[in-house]
Amino acid sequence: MPRALLSVSDKTGIVDLGRGLAARGYELVSTGGTARALADAGLPVTGVSEITGFPEMMDGRVKTLHPKIHGGILARRDHADDLAAAAAHGIGLIDLVVVNLYPFAETAKKTGVSFDDLVEQIDIGGPSMVRAAAKNFRDVLIVVDPSDYAPLLAAIDATPSVTFRFGLMRKALKHTADYDTAITATLATVRVDGNRFEREHRTTDVVRHDRIDLSLEKIRDLRYGENPHQKAAWYVARDSGPAGAATMRPAGLGDATIHQGKELSYTNLLDLDAAARIALEFNEPAAVVIKHTNPCGAATGDSIADAYLRARDADSLAAYGGIVALNRPIDVATADAIVSTFIEAVIAPSVETAAVEVLARKKNMRVVTADFAPFTSGGVEFRSILGAMLTQERDVVAEAQPPWTPASEFLTVVTKRQPTADEWEALRFAWRVCAHVKSNTVIFTDARRTLAIGAGQMSRVDSVNVAVMKAQSAGRLLTGSVVASDAFFPFRDGLDAVAKAGATAVVQPGGSVRDAEVIAAADEQGLAMVFTGRRHFRH
Repeated sequence: MPRALLSVSDKTGIVDLGRGLAARGYELVSTGGTARALADAGLPVTGVSEITGFPEMMDGRVKTLHPKIHGGILARRDHADDLAAAAAHGIGLIDLVVVNLYPFAETAKKTGVSFDDLVEQIDIGGPSMVRAAAKNFRDVLIVVDPSDYAPLLAAIDATPSVTFRFGLMRKALKHTADYDTAITATLATVRVDGNRFEREHRTTDVVRHDRIDLSLEKIRDLRYGENPHQKAAWYVARDSGPAGAATMRPAGLGDATIHQGKELSYTNLLDLDAAARIALEFNEPAAVVIKHTNPCGAATGDSIADAYLRARDADSLAAYGGIVALNRPIDVATADAIVSTFIEAVIAPSVETAAVEVLARKKNMRVVTADFAPFTSGGVEFRSILGAMLTQERDVVAEAQPPWTPASEFLTVVTKRQPTADEWEALRFAWRVCAHVKSNTVIFTDARRTLAIGAGQMSRVDSVNVAVMKAQSAGRLLTGSVVASDAFFPFRDGLDAVAKAGATAVVQPGGSVRDAEVIAAADEQGLAMVFTGRRHFRH
């Protein structure tokens, strides 16, 4: 008679599995609550204590750690010495191990759980059995996921293949690895004060930790990376304890729904991310069109369709083949506007049912929905460099929140002329967009849309010149516009160029050794200028 050892924390489906195994001639061996659940269902169960000759003891800490359990799991069926040792010591073979571990990660997420109670959720026997069965996968089936119960029974009926066994082994070892990662990450949040152990529940402040463990699960392979000769894949961070970014539930592009279109590319995903970051800055209906991670247009509107049209027409030439982000559901009017030109991909919180058919007219256009709400209040970002990783808090344009007036703690008017009410509104819009444009950047806007963008230049005056050139090529005047610069003007030449282009007000961080010179230039030109005291470089 084959023997199955069942000992699970998550009892989902365990009774049905027990019935299925019993019907196939398996002896069921179990522990504690799992044994009770099987027995209450009327299934014959052999307790582990009957196998080991020892009772479960020390509040369940010791029950399966015994040669008659681990010998039965680890004995190799093709090694005569293993089988002889098992027979000599009365060790019965175990053919199937069904184990999942104490809910450590779930417990760690709860507030008010003491350190000692948390330690009690560190499983000892469970990981040992999982690793033992995984090591002997050719002879012992190891199952850690209730979703595998039905495939397991089907495989037993057909005789489990080596490929099936190996797949279960890999999943089992990932299960224990994720478990250990959760423990390590959680303990990194524990502070020792004398004999007291205190947990800090701040999940985003990982920069100060000596160790960060990330668990990444592949969503899919991508066609290629930035270029066709580069392999690429798309991953999501899964739960691994409360000390890292992976503690967040999957959201954003880690839990996106693709409704239609060609396969998303590596660069599509980068652009969707860049576009969504800007759209998230606004509570009012807002739209962004991105090219190569920089906006070619961003706008707000009375409706999301109005916002999209403003954003697209801010630079209609560059918008061709762009990536669009919206902070409202896609309705029919917006869908009609989007399909009226060539757009590579669009991302929004959702798509209204009536808009689905409209978007389908452009069958190759990628339509993606995602929940970005968890990212509105900051978080942590990771970035790879050659041979190392960088991490930082996500940049949040906190100073752009109302009230956006001299009464704000962040804002200082440094010129003789104060901004007008309209200029204040436009400066706030410009500042929120500017923070997400690659440095060095200077952008011209009105109160509701970008007018010209100079991004990623080696000098700030070059950024001004690029923006002016873009406006001229579109036949657009910048007279009466406002300007935002992501960092200070190091010389007055950039400020003079801004004034010459027609801008009337400027917002910038300040902080240059030549601030006095730049302020004097603004006064000479009759500009109003506001310092925020906060830089927003984006590399």
